[in-house]
Amino acid sequence: MKTVSMSGSLRGNVGKKDAKAQRAAGKVPCVIYGGKEQVHFSTDEVSFKPILFTPNAHLINVNVDGKEYLTILQDVQSHPVSDSILHADFLELDPQKPVIISVPIRVTGTSPGVLRGGKLVKKFRKLKIKALIQHLPDEIEVSISNLDLNQSVKVGDLKMENVEFLDIKSGVIISVVSTRNVEPAAPAK
Repeated sequence: MKTVSMSGSLRGNVGKKDAKAQRAAGKVPCVIYGGKEQVHFSTDEVSFKPILFTPNAHLINVNVDGKEYLTILQDVQSHPVSDSILHADFLELDPQKPVIISVPIRVTGTSPGVLRGGKLVKKFRKLKIKALIQHLPDEIEVSISNLDLNQSVKVGDLKMENVEFLDIKSGVIISVVSTRNVEPAAPAK
């Protein structure tokens, strides 16, 4: 999984007034939790660009006054009108403990059902998985090469080593449904 670096500085005071002052200065108040203690820091809003505005999932290496933390972005609160970031929560990762994270799906192959006029319907964009940090994939590859009309790929059909899928097993990820202009199948000889 790709790693993005971010740096920030510790916040002296923690509270509404301090957070409001940080935002007025163009900073985003943040917190790292899940480790030995919580770390309250602030960083520039611009540093969130490579993390938020991408479909990919990232590990984030946060440097706070010289101390490094390996984290994932757990939650972001945005302003309802201006869409500026109000607050961000980071979860500190332990290499010995599994992580729950949503990973994007990448569709590969060409479906025979689509070539005959069927419609490809994608129900999931990301899947929730549980794995150790070293086993986290960048994306989950789903092949549609053998999907004919009215067939689908379900979460239970996917297999990855050292990765546990947390979405419901009967959930349909991708399906090929028939449309009005479907060509009939060639007769079997």
